[in-house]
Amino acid sequence: MSGGFVHIYKVVRNFLFSWLNREFLIFLFFLALSGLFWLLMALNETYEAEIPIAVRIVNVPKNVVLTTDSADTLHVTVRDKGFTIATYLYSDRIRPVLINFNQFANKATERGSVTTSDLQRLIYPQLFASSKIVMIKPDKFVFYFNYGLSKRIPVRLRGRVLPSRSYYLANTKIWPQNVLVYASKKTLDSIHYIYTEELNLTNVEDTVVRNITLKKIPGVKLIPPSVKVSFYPDVLTEELVEVPIQAINMPQGKVLRTFPSKVRVRFTVGASKFRMVKPEMFTVVVDYHELESRASEKCQLHIRAFPNIVSGVKLDIEAVDYLIEQQ
Repeated sequence: MSGGFVHIYKVVRNFLFSWLNREFLIFLFFLALSGLFWLLMALNETYEAEIPIAVRIVNVPKNVVLTTDSADTLHVTVRDKGFTIATYLYSDRIRPVLINFNQFANKATERGSVTTSDLQRLIYPQLFASSKIVMIKPDKFVFYFNYGLSKRIPVRLRGRVLPSRSYYLANTKIWPQNVLVYASKKTLDSIHYIYTEELNLTNVEDTVVRNITLKKIPGVKLIPPSVKVSFYPDVLTEELVEVPIQAINMPQGKVLRTFPSKVRVRFTVGASKFRMVKPEMFTVVVDYHELESRASEKCQLHIRAFPNIVSGVKLDIEAVDYLIEQQ
């Protein structure tokens, strides 16, 4: 077995150090060396790079609720040599900036603001002396807070959910239906609904469940920050019922008889709700005032009432023969 390894070693050695491959290895060595020199020269140039720096608000009193994210990010553009920029980007030298709540919070307005100069003062100690901050985005850091004032506000879905052809949206559920909102009194009084981020779905045929983030509002904290929404499509089916014809506005002593006395009403309803539909939920009428104003051999039928779970309601016939009798 050891003899076999020795043989393989000799074959590989002879191959690598043959005249042709020796020339190739020399070429690769000088190529790598020139690449290294180029990299060193490139890194010695001056560059600008955008460095993300996390922000943390510290020393927050126990009775204070931050209504904006306590963790945020600044995007700081720094100018320096390539070596230094690479250190910032690929090492853990840059740590989060700590903002002292007691130093920057305005308790009267329930708002805190850290200016560009203050941000630079907090960032520079982490940078090398040769580095220069060119830009900070955003140019100031603003945070909001209150002292526990909150209320529950209903959630509303924002967007469009379209079922497939021959389907309709039978039900939509949101969990939770209300969220706890922390904000200033003025802001709380102005908010009537909390909307989700926009959701657009098409050709929905089966039950769909989504976790949707609530739309952020400056200076407002939402608990929870997202909700679960379920959509329940149902198959549409065309059905019919027979409904008696009723007369309205009849003068005393007169009776209206129609031929036929009942009429078929067609409608569209979800397959799961058809059993809930009863003939007595529909009202089909003939108006005596209309007969007086427009003499005709037939009376016009009108649908006056139908259940709200049906759609596309129409009569099989819109006019019938009639007879007015004196009692």
